[in-house]
Amino acid sequence: MSETTSNLENTSSTRAAVVTGASSGIGAATVRQLTAQGWKIFAFARREDKLKTIAEETGAIAVVGDVSKQEDVDNLLAIVTEQGGVDTVINIAGGALGVDTVGNAKDEDWERMYASNVLGTMKVTRAFLPMLRANGEGTVLNLTSMAALVSYEGGGGYNAAKAAERAMTQALRLEEAENNVRVMEVLPGMVYTEEFSLVRLGSKEAAEKVYQGVEKPLLAEDIADIVSYAVNAPHHVNLDEIVVRPVAQPAVHKVIRKK
Repeated sequence: MSETTSNLENTSSTRAAVVTGASSGIGAATVRQLTAQGWKIFAFARREDKLKTIAEETGAIAVVGDVSKQEDVDNLLAIVTEQGGVDTVINIAGGALGVDTVGNAKDEDWERMYASNVLGTMKVTRAFLPMLRANGEGTVLNLTSMAALVSYEGGGGYNAAKAAERAMTQALRLEEAENNVRVMEVLPGMVYTEEFSLVRLGSKEAAEKVYQGVEKPLLAEDIADIVSYAVNAPHHVNLDEIVVRPVAQPAVHKVIRKK
């Protein structure tokens, strides 16, 4: 357990959560962090091989599926319900595709980003809201991005998807407060993970250039630690919006690079 979370109220032994996007990156790091603290975790992701590895390592319950497919979300809900339910949903699945300008936008890239970041988050949240309300102290945490706050050239599709996910999160917070469901948002800046830039840019060389010269970008474990801190806080404490970025990135458009 990290130093930050060790000072929080220790109720993790009775806590349970769904974590989407759990097979790699921030999702996998979050599964590792929370299971180490005694949480019961349902790890949900598309890639069965990677998900199985995480489950074997952590003891999480692996559920294979795609957040954008209703039948997969329904299956996840059925499995979770059968195994006692959860009080927390952590929506991490999403991602970026391409760096095309709006004028050169590819329909398939924009549709996939919207499906995973927006519709996927909506489908999972919608499915579990009755369970979270019934629990009496439910939590939803959505991982968006600084891209939801500031747009940039070549980021139009990702900016639009994350801004939409952020707007949905804000509406959800207003709608569910009367049900004692707290809604949190974590908005990371530059995070070095194995796959995010590789998937977005399509080549290892291009992906490495994103982080070139940046001495200390954020790591997946840094974001997982913040997610853990937020969901472990006493339930009346709602960390509505947490913007986090490395010191080397004082703004979306400015990154300090050492030669």
